[in-house]
Amino acid sequence: MKFDPDAAAPKKSGIYGLPFSPTEAHVVIIPVPFEATTSYGGGTARGPAAVMQASKQVDLFDHETGRPYEAGIAMLEIPGKIVLSNARARKLGRKNVRAVNKISAAVNDWVYAQTNALLDAGKMPIVLGGDHSVPFGAIRAYAERHPGLGILHLDAHADLRDAYEGFTWSHASIFYNVMTKVDGVAKLVQVGVRDIGTAEMRMIDDSNGRIVTFFDDVLAQRKERGSPFAELADEIVAQLPVDVYLSWDIDGLDPTLCPGTGTPVPGGLSWNEAIGLLRAIRRAKKRIVGLDLCEVAPGMTEWDANVAARLLYKMIGFALL
Repeated sequence: MKFDPDAAAPKKSGIYGLPFSPTEAHVVIIPVPFEATTSYGGGTARGPAAVMQASKQVDLFDHETGRPYEAGIAMLEIPGKIVLSNARARKLGRKNVRAVNKISAAVNDWVYAQTNALLDAGKMPIVLGGDHSVPFGAIRAYAERHPGLGILHLDAHADLRDAYEGFTWSHASIFYNVMTKVDGVAKLVQVGVRDIGTAEMRMIDDSNGRIVTFFDDVLAQRKERGSPFAELADEIVAQLPVDVYLSWDIDGLDPTLCPGTGTPVPGGLSWNEAIGLLRAIRRAKKRIVGLDLCEVAPGMTEWDANVAARLLYKMIGFALL
């Protein structure tokens, strides 16, 4: 049966209602339903399944990026191994931090292996979390393939804490770990940050420009004085090298767009400002080589997953350009 991109998604279709298998697709989404170290609200382990369901309502033609679906987009099955690891780690909690760290390290290794296998096959692997700890293995794999990689990090938080609450692989420690353990990352550029600790601020200040943070309040003040966001986005993107990896925590957006996320903070980017960052990458002729989207937690409605599915499709579309 011929695929009709304008038809309703068939019942047994893949993500975005597409007919592609992971073998056939160029873009392959790795769902990682893991949230062992969440420190406030939970639910991100249910994020990949919720995004999968919500994606069936996304129209496949995109006015800016054309027809991303034609490259083939598929999502791997929800991995039972990671579901079990999450359940074990959540049960252990803060009673046995050492055991949780061991489980988290094993998840990192699994994500790294999955990402590498897909890269070897000539595909673009994408991590869909889960909490923001889960893309470490993917970032490591991409940095090995693209030494000098730059990361554009959208988040309400800096995620530069050293072993937050004792968890080495905490969601709040992802970029402390990346910047201290992954040699291939040349630059971390952060946008939307509005919650930060003193040690994190010190790490930024002591990084000699390797970490550049565009704080949300500073961006807001400049917009109040008349700076158009396109100008700000160009400044942000100018800090990045040619090869860019997107690591986006959905709480970097205004929380009206993601009220179910685990650690919402007032402020953040609007939908169009977030997409404006992608436009700025395109304007600067830089290349999105890989990406992840994390911290999507289904709320009382499908709203969070709906926004996430559409944001993911936009990210994929700009990456394929």
